[in-house]
Amino acid sequence: MTEAEKQYDLWCSDLYFDQETRDELKKISGNTGEIEDRFYRSLEFGTGGLRGVIGAGTNRMNRYTVRRASQGLANYIIKEKAQEKGIAIAYDSRRMSPEFARETALCMAANGIIAYVFPSLRPTPMLSFALRELGCTAGVVITASHNPAEYNGYKVYWEDGAQITAPKDKEIIEEVNAITDFSRVKTMDLETAKCKGLYREIGPEMDDKYMEALKKLVLGSEEIKRQAKELKIVYTPLHGTGNLPVRRILRELGFEQVYVVKEQELSDGNFPTVPYPNPEDKTAFGLALELAKEVDADLVLATDPDADRLGIYAKDARGEYRSFTGNMSGMLILEYLLSRKKELGILPENGAVVTTIVSGKMSVPITEKYGVKRIETLTGFKYIGEQIKWFEQEHSREFLFGYEESYGCLEGTHARDKDAVVAVMALCEAAAYYRDKGISLCEQMEKLFAEYGYFKEDLCTVTKKGVNGAKEIADVMERLRAQTPESLGGFRVLCVRDYKTGKILVKESGEVLQTGLPTSNVLYLDLEEDAWCCIRPSGTEPKIKFYAGVKGESMEDGKMKLERLMDAVEKLAE
Repeated sequence: MTEAEKQYDLWCSDLYFDQETRDELKKISGNTGEIEDRFYRSLEFGTGGLRGVIGAGTNRMNRYTVRRASQGLANYIIKEKAQEKGIAIAYDSRRMSPEFARETALCMAANGIIAYVFPSLRPTPMLSFALRELGCTAGVVITASHNPAEYNGYKVYWEDGAQITAPKDKEIIEEVNAITDFSRVKTMDLETAKCKGLYREIGPEMDDKYMEALKKLVLGSEEIKRQAKELKIVYTPLHGTGNLPVRRILRELGFEQVYVVKEQELSDGNFPTVPYPNPEDKTAFGLALELAKEVDADLVLATDPDADRLGIYAKDARGEYRSFTGNMSGMLILEYLLSRKKELGILPENGAVVTTIVSGKMSVPITEKYGVKRIETLTGFKYIGEQIKWFEQEHSREFLFGYEESYGCLEGTHARDKDAVVAVMALCEAAAYYRDKGISLCEQMEKLFAEYGYFKEDLCTVTKKGVNGAKEIADVMERLRAQTPESLGGFRVLCVRDYKTGKILVKESGEVLQTGLPTSNVLYLDLEEDAWCCIRPSGTEPKIKFYAGVKGESMEDGKMKLERLMDAVEKLAE
């Protein structure tokens, strides 16, 4: 009998697990593959924390794996002697999110840790904001971000408001892994927790404080006033948490023509109108684009279920709607922020822009133009949040903007994670500013390409599920380490950065340098002509990702170079 089968039998027979869980598992009796997939491992923390398919089993998201994770986190908080400050908890619109949030809170309460809980769904960045406002030790948000409907997840934040990074992430998972007997996990009933003052709801004043923090970031209030009646905005929350805060910030800034997609307005964890609730996916914009054409909108915006990612379309001069990648929308906001701050005389000399190694490179010439420090981190916005913490601790830099290619960015330091609500605000502010000057966002994007270079990026993702999939992904990474290509798509490989070893090999000279970043299972190839390729397994999904980018002399040149490079990249994945 395999270890997975032993765990399966335990879950089927132990009365600690409720009847519904045992009934679900008994239905797969004899299905060796399904049993193996549900029990071959325990869910692990990755770049986005704990994430998995909802269902019974150690490799699934359910009340027992959530309790176990919460007990491990509680044990760590107690070891750090930080239990007095409490923990903040939020959740999104996904199936089981309220239940998982409550399980988390009651486990914390049973361990003597005060749980401050939002009474209804909130965006992930509001959790980051609230835990700092409340002075909490840690925070948890129940979300699987932009994943399909069958997923849910559990993100852990520390007192600085950012997701946990090394060494805390590994130390917490060690505490979680040390719990092998589910019955030893503590919990208590809700009424007892409330009576003891260990379960406290976060009041509406937190929403007010968050909105005020965002409005302090506005640079173009006069332009907004002049254009607020004219700029037409279509918005969809994709059945997620963005509906109320996004509409509120736009209303309070004065934007009058905001049209919300009615079919996607209300929260629904089944996401019935989209196959995939991800603003990176063009199919998610179907209904929004229909509405945009009806009302002749200038902008079309979509946020993901936990409202930390923003996707956009904008109307061009021909009246057609053009999609923007996360890199493109990030550059529109970045150029706007830096140019406006310089114009207003408030651009700091020690300003910093932080991005990830897989994000677009147009920020290199933009930050050079404005004399701003550009810093790269590993993939995952938690590393951008970590940089903000270090800036404050060392009094070294003033954080201006952070972005990643996967449609996430952050202006300001009110939160320490990507924030689609502030991204909506900044993008609409920029649209009003440029409209005031007689140009659209599409025209402004074309200006950026003409000035800084025709940077283009793409991503190839290969999914490999189950225990065999994990091994296949590991094999691909090791094969590429052992047989790194000399060229890719006609571009010579200049340097090989192996973040697993922390070393950079300069191909021509043979010189070995240090990456200067934490170790991670990532390969990065610096190519000639400012091209590049990066390969990494996903930290939250059973996928291996191949990122690539080029710089063209023209839009057509960039397109041709990228197609050539991606053809070669896709062969690496075979």
